[in-house]
Formats: sequence, C-alpha cells, structure tokens
Amino acid sequence: MAQRKKNIPFKGIGIITAIAASLCCITPVLAFVAGIGSLAAMFSWMEPLRPYIISLTILALSFAWYQKIRSSKSIECNCETDTKNSFWQSKMFLGTVTIFAVLMVSFPYYAKYFYPNIPEKSEAVEPHNLVSKEFIAIGMTCTGCEEHIKQAVSKLPGISSIEADYKTGKVVVKYDKTKLTGEKIGRTINSTGYKVKE
Repeated sequence: MAQRKKNIPFKGIGIITAIAASLCCITPVLAFVAGIGSLAAMFSWMEPLRPYIISLTILALSFAWYQKIRSSKSIECNCETDTKNSFWQSKMFLGTVTIFAVLMVSFPYYAKYFYPNIPEKSEAVEPHNLVSKEFIAIGMTCTGCEEHIKQAVSKLPGISSIEADYKTGKVVVKYDKTKLTGEKIGRTINSTGYKVKE
C-alpha cells in the first residue's frame, strides 16, 4: 500500500513538468483562440529551460513506471485481500498520464495546425508599390509563434505575403506601401506579445 502512495507524486510531477515544457508554445494558441494576443509571448522565457523540464518529465514518469512494474512483480502471498487498486493507482491511469505528457512535450511540433489557414490575397498590387520589409521579432520559440504573428499581420490591408521563422526571429512582409506602413506592421507584431527589435 505504501508503494502505491509513493507512485502518485511522480505521476503528478510528470504531468506538471510536461505542461511546463510546452507552456511557451501552448500560450500563443490559447491567446489566439481567446483573442488576447498580447499574452502570446508570456512564457517564452521558459524556452531555454525546455530541455531540462523535458528531462525531469522523463525521469518522473520513468520512476513512476518503475515503481508500478516493481510493485506488480512483488512476492505474492497466499493471503486473501479484497483491496482493489483504484483507477488513480492503475496502469491505465499511468498510461494516460504518459500519453498526455508525450502530447504536451511534442506540442511545439504540431501547434501550427491549431491555426486556420490564411486565405490567399486576390487583390493586385502594382509592382512599384510593393515593398518587402524584414522585422526581427523577439520571443518566438516555435511554429505556433510564427502562425500567431502571421494571423495578426495577414488581417492588415495591403498585405501581399508574410513569412515568419522562429529560429532566426525574422518576419518578412511584402505589402502595398499605398495602403500600409512598416510602422503599422511593427505595431501589429508588438500587439501579439512578441517585440519587434528596433
């Protein structure tokens, strides 16, 4: 019985650390869905800690599985016991926690699929009015961050195309200079919670 009670904290640690490992990437999606874009970069400071948090998640869940497997292989006695394991003590629950942790840790790799596709622009731009400007956005940590910025900027009038790369922090926008200014695009990027480097 004491063995079962020890197992619960490691499951909890596994869940908490898995969520913490992906918090920097979940926040932009939640901010987009809730319509409060300025919160998107709130947890970007956690990105450098991500490998350590993922390691802690793996260690906590490995130890929980070790305890669960070891307790099921313990010496069986011929005593009669009517104690059934609760769901919280079962391998099913530990398996569910493990799957949840894997989904949370891998969230940055599929975050972009939570954003709607940006519709193609059909308005024609005179070639002499087309301007390409590069911005450096501080705080992008995953593809979800890229999509968050793309969604916000694509709503502006006169946007021809937008590309964002979280690895370099670059956001390249092509736009019609008669309908839009670079300052307006910079303010829009800032409104998402990421900051344009001046």
